[in-house]
Amino acid sequence: METTLDRIKQICDNEGIKITALENRIGASKGVLSRALNKGSDIQSKWISKIVENFQQYNPEWLLTGKGSMLKSDAQPDLPVAVPVKGDQNIKAIPLVDETAVAGFGNADFAIKEQDVKEYYTIPKFRHRKVDFMIEVYGNSMYPKYNSGDIVAATIITESGFIQWNKPHIIATKSQGILVKRILKGPDEHTLILKSDNKDYPPFEVPKDEVDGLALIVGVIRLE
Repeated sequence: METTLDRIKQICDNEGIKITALENRIGASKGVLSRALNKGSDIQSKWISKIVENFQQYNPEWLLTGKGSMLKSDAQPDLPVAVPVKGDQNIKAIPLVDETAVAGFGNADFAIKEQDVKEYYTIPKFRHRKVDFMIEVYGNSMYPKYNSGDIVAATIITESGFIQWNKPHIIATKSQGILVKRILKGPDEHTLILKSDNKDYPPFEVPKDEVDGLALIVGVIRLE
């Protein structure tokens, strides 16, 4: 009979990471989950909660019970079609910045400067998500997923091993600036493939050392 530990292993397989990388991401000591997997023993509920918190694209009911689909439905929008409300002091304010302000978000000492912030927004839907910044999408290369003028919210990725393959990302590149694309595994360990949703834009390869920073898109705000 399939267990929660078996489903955790499925998450690792789907993400293309080892169990030790998952342990590191959720703040667990090395071996906490791998020993449980080897012995077939239970794990503490706090680690399950951490997995749910850090891998929000996975269905918690599936993780706990095996019922339903593994991934949350892509048909469910991350945000309602609305402009975010400003001014709620109980929710963390998220900076909306332009592309030049986040060009160096892959650097260890990166920080958004006050003069680069267009506006701060508070968005209740993001209350339980880690959102580092928001930027506006330009062009139609990611249509119909994103339209030009949409605002996307992103979480900075500090470890390349945590790339969620085929998910939309913001990519800071040395020669092409900021790109919004899906990321696929390249033909070798030194290369990534960047893919547009618009079929008029063919996918292309980018050397990993050309990439200065990655951020996973976790939500979108759209004006009608």
